[in-house]
Amino acid sequence: MAAMKTLVLLLTLVSGLGGCAMMTSVSENYPTTLYDTLVLDSTDGSTLTPATLARKLARADVVVIGEYHGHQGSHLLQSRVQQELFRLRPAQVLTMEQFNLDHQQDLDRYLQGQSGEAEMIEDADAWANYRGSYRPLVEFARARGIPVIAANAPAGIVRCVGRKGPDYLDQLPGDMRARLPDDPFLDTGAYRAKFVEAITGSHGSGDPTLSERMNNSYKAQLLRDNTMASRILEARKHSPEAQILHLTGTFHSEDSLGTVALLKQRAPELSVVVVSPVFWPPGEAEPPLEDNRSKGDYLYFIQPLPEEFLDSEREQAAMKARFSRAADTDCN
Repeated sequence: MAAMKTLVLLLTLVSGLGGCAMMTSVSENYPTTLYDTLVLDSTDGSTLTPATLARKLARADVVVIGEYHGHQGSHLLQSRVQQELFRLRPAQVLTMEQFNLDHQQDLDRYLQGQSGEAEMIEDADAWANYRGSYRPLVEFARARGIPVIAANAPAGIVRCVGRKGPDYLDQLPGDMRARLPDDPFLDTGAYRAKFVEAITGSHGSGDPTLSERMNNSYKAQLLRDNTMASRILEARKHSPEAQILHLTGTFHSEDSLGTVALLKQRAPELSVVVVSPVFWPPGEAEPPLEDNRSKGDYLYFIQPLPEEFLDSEREQAAMKARFSRAADTDCN
């Protein structure tokens, strides 16, 4: 009798464990926390660690890692890939959307030990999430003498192009205009369509023309992308043997559009590899690979971020406060 009870108990435990395995196996790769990622080769769907991903990226001239700004999974993966790539190719340059080119000297002073971190954050107008998101990447570079390039266009100039149009660049002092790309509004049709769809929710609304306000906003976007592409090429020219690791918001790089498309137009001989983030909704058993293969050569799947607002009035007030700085910009 005792033996029978023991057998029943063992069968119950085994069946229970099997049930747990069946319940969890469909999502066993789902990111456990917001720090976690599942990296897949978009071509064959194979799973990669940061180390194996780096080995696949090692021969590229330029590696672009897109991000959702402020997502812990994006920034942790960027840091790990930076470290792994450095082991394979110590000649590295880090280029960042998160700093504007008019603050390169402020960034350099910090990298050279001539200012403190708080001073750099203030002087270089670092993003509000710098300490939590980008500090590890900059500190890794700083400790190893890796150049860090402020790749984005000056924020005030971008705002004024968005407000007054592309002719605003004609008002700039000669030295500042010379620091911007020769062709600052180089374009691709697919990117234009994507931008319109993102803003309006419709794929161009069947109208090949844009309103003046929309067109100016798009020109401001192009100024950012062309500036980042030109800054990457400047870094490559200065350090031709180095691998460029570029960090940017995913809209600027996914589907090989934005900065990536302009980089390829300006320097078609370069090999550029794109790593893009994709949100994996918790209700889906498998990562949404099929619908996102085109976004990058490699994809990393992450948990969606929490909703910022449920109250629409509070959301509108926050957005108004967030963009109040742009309204204060003097474009005269």
